[in-house]
Parts: sequence; structure tokens; C-alpha cells
Amino acid sequence: RRDERRARVDIEAGEDREAVFRGVESLDVRSALLVGACQCLALLPGISRAGVTMAGGLVAGLRHQEAARFSFLLATPIILAAGVLEVPQLFHAGVPVGTYLGASVLAGAVAYLSARFLIRYFRVGRLDPFAAYCAALGITALVFAR
Repeated sequence: RRDERRARVDIEAGEDREAVFRGVESLDVRSALLVGACQCLALLPGISRAGVTMAGGLVAGLRHQEAARFSFLLATPIILAAGVLEVPQLFHAGVPVGTYLGASVLAGAVAYLSARFLIRYFRVGRLDPFAAYCAALGITALVFAR
């Protein structure tokens, strides 16, 4: 009897945990705005936009993989807008347009592959390695900034 009760409690706890960690499609407006507001923190120097939006997604109750996916979805319009704002300056630099196109295609491919890798990693992994990477990179940047 005790074992049956304990098993039932464990199953119910697991179901409750699953209800807390959910997919992007189940986000309410308030939670989505929370994740979007976290993105504003990336305006501060040294704050990773991807890291802070993934952390916001986890706070909002998203699964690791869904937090990463939502983070990359949020990045798309921002990166596109930043690129469009830079286009007029490109034509004044005197570099052939083909060079810019090639670099853009390569950067897009690497970004896609990186995002794909991270989303697959977060199916089973956690954000701890990403946090360590950001901390190490930040410390390195501070050391070499002097």
C-alpha cells in the first residue's frame, strides 16, 4: 500500500512538473512579454541576448529546448533590422557587393547551424555549459579590454 501511494505521488509530482515546463504555444501574453522584456537587458554591455532570453523563457516555465527556440525566434527581427540599418554604410565602404553577399550567406548558414545545434542540445542538456561559456568569455573580454 505504501509503495503504491509513493508511486502515485511520484507520478503526480512528475505530471505537475510537466505542466510547469511547457512549449512556446502554451505561453500566455504575460509570460511572452516577460521573455521579450528580458531581451532588453541585452542592451547592457556584456549581457548575452540569447542567454538572457533563454533564462527568461525558463522563468516563464518553458522547457530548455523551447526556451532556446523562442530565444532564436525573438532574435530574427532584431538581427534583420540591424542588418538593414547597416546596408547604406556598406555602399560607402568601397568593398564589392559580392563580398558582402558571400559574408552574409556564410554568417546566416553558421547562425542557422549554431541555433540548430543548441536547440538539439537543449532537448537533453541544460544551460549550465552556456552559462560557463558566457562567464569565461566575459572574463576574457575584461582582461583584454585593458
